[in-house]
Amino acid sequence: MALALISADSFTSNSAVWAQEQPAAPLSLRPARAPERERRAPETRVIEARAPEPRSVSDEATIKARMNQWTVGLAAGLPDGGFVRFASEMARTMDDGDNMRLIPMVTRGTTSNIADLLYLRGVDVAITYADAFDFYARQAGLTNINDRIRYVLRFFISDVHIYARDEFKSLQDLKGQKIAVGTAGVAAAHTGPLIFRRLGIDIEPVAVGGPVALEKLHKREIAAMVYVASKPGEVFSSMKADPGFHFVPIPYTNQFSDFYYPTSIKAENYPALLAPDTAVETIAVPSVLAVYNWKPGSDRADRVNRFVDTLFTNLARLQQPPFHPGWKDLNLEAQVPGWQRYPYVDAVLERMKKEADVGLPPAATGSLSQQERFEAFLASKAQAPTSKAEKEELYRSFLDWSRKRQK
Repeated sequence: MALALISADSFTSNSAVWAQEQPAAPLSLRPARAPERERRAPETRVIEARAPEPRSVSDEATIKARMNQWTVGLAAGLPDGGFVRFASEMARTMDDGDNMRLIPMVTRGTTSNIADLLYLRGVDVAITYADAFDFYARQAGLTNINDRIRYVLRFFISDVHIYARDEFKSLQDLKGQKIAVGTAGVAAAHTGPLIFRRLGIDIEPVAVGGPVALEKLHKREIAAMVYVASKPGEVFSSMKADPGFHFVPIPYTNQFSDFYYPTSIKAENYPALLAPDTAVETIAVPSVLAVYNWKPGSDRADRVNRFVDTLFTNLARLQQPPFHPGWKDLNLEAQVPGWQRYPYVDAVLERMKKEADVGLPPAATGSLSQQERFEAFLASKAQAPTSKAEKEELYRSFLDWSRKRQK
């Protein structure tokens, strides 16, 4: 099935059901309708698209209520952003007819997804970055945002790259300089200025990113560029040797302890840009699958709870081809600095441990090979093994668990 990423103005049928706090004006992002001859037939799915055939007004009302009962809106990100793919894949695997329908939305970016989650009708789930809380607490004065929004999963870790001309050796050297921080909506547009602000370094942000920023850097129109992406990032991974430019280190200090992790950019990530066996220290920011913290027992809380159940049940499917390989890196028990977990997730994880002693639903592992199941077993652990001996011990535990499951 060709997945439609719809705009939020499709949710207008029942304002009483969908209203959140002071809803903002909906986006209008519908693409132009293609000529009939250019349209492609949708892929065949287990749940076939079908038009209901109401026989009366009451039948139509029943159909409308049924179709909306378990519908959940997910604020994904910019049209060309990587999170749109993950949202689409979730929607495909979680589609359960009238029992669960996840509708991904193209939005103005991961930072603005927080505002969508707070105020936009129809949005119960969003993908954002952990440090977005800082923006809303500082800019909008939302000091209670930590209570209103919770996380379901720590999604993927993105690394902060600051790439600069060679004369700028440290972050302090960039004081007063023009620095590309990406266009509105991307992670760098928020995280980049935030890093310098926390360190007390004034910069002149320039709203360009990616290849355009790199070109301006080579033309010496800017001093540096900020790029936030999982290593290896697309912008740098295809580059050849680039004399005269380098990655600027970001030391991990107390200013970053609330939302960030210490990490490093290594030669193996960008062999053309770094000498063998060298590394540059930097920080990483986790992306977050977030939900609105609805009052327990409310209709919207029930929707979010069902979303959590359906996602966790289908996670093993998402970790197999043809889905993005990044799904295999998820750790269900990983925590997010500065955030609180959605309470229902704790209950689900505890139930899953009792049922299977692993972080995946038992029913979801039946179609996997033993090697795949072992990889899932490892992924479920709060901390991955760091040595061969630890991995072998875990593998023996896994075999013992498997034998018990077969009895």
